Amino acid sequence: MEVTTSSSMLLAHGHGVLHLPPAHSLTKRSYDCTSRSKRGLRPTVRAVMARPHQDVTAPPPPASRKMVTAAPPPPARETTTTVTPPPPTTYRDNWFDKLAIGYLSRNLQEASGMRNGKDGYEGLIEAALTISGLLRVDQQWQTVATALERAFPSYILTMIKVMMPPSRFSREYFAAFTTIFFPWLVGPCEVRESEVDGRKEKNVVYVPKCRFLESTNCVGMCTNLCKIPCQKFIQGSLGTAVYMSPNFEDMSCEMIFGQQPPEDDPALKQPCFRTKCIAKQNRQVNCSI
Repeated sequence: MEVTTSSSMLLAHGHGVLHLPPAHSLTKRSYDCTSRSKRGLRPTVRAVMARPHQDVTAPPPPASRKMVTAAPPPPARETTTTVTPPPPTTYRDNWFDKLAIGYLSRNLQEASGMRNGKDGYEGLIEAALTISGLLRVDQQWQTVATALERAFPSYILTMIKVMMPPSRFSREYFAAFTTIFFPWLVGPCEVRESEVDGRKEKNVVYVPKCRFLESTNCVGMCTNLCKIPCQKFIQGSLGTAVYMSPNFEDMSCEMIFGQQPPEDDPALKQPCFRTKCIAKQNRQVNCSI
């Protein structure tokens, strides 16, 4: 048998590919096989087992490594938080409250000699604004003291001073009296305890939010038209010391009966609320202490 092709022949095999030698080699081999067969020898076929042909793709050359620097995060956006101030407290004055407010407002106007045509608590604040804008600090103290003396008859004050000398009973009585009859001026309040000479007494009036301070937002009006004149009036007319300690952060206040005001009073060092003080805004008053 002759094979004319000069290339090797490939035969598929279950385990691989059978490579056959070239034709001339096959021809010679076949002749040898024939001759060998004549000599009684079995023909021998030599085959080369090869693995199945596989397409091997060379791996791509390794890419040059580059240092990759992570991009910085975008700058945080500044957010402006708008703090909405709480709404002002709404007061529902009854007939007694309106009577007392009008009475004190008229006494302030008469003491200062300046009238205004406003009613209710607004008229009281307007009278206080006028006094704060036109009078010196010492004149403000005297004007309020005069208004309080007109509001309370002198014989009643003298009788209270004689019948109720400084004692635990008088201190607790004044505290309870204030919480009952003066919420129209300072707002709702309650009695609290403090220690006096090593004993607990209910001699403190706590005001969660002072109505006068909330209405004015003015440090000067609080100290010059309320705190200092009232401390002097109660000490002189009723014979009982009292210390009024306002908190200008939350607008609360404590009235401590039986305690003398400190010489270095922190309330007198509080700066003016320039951005919301009505005396500063409406009257351009220099209300700093």
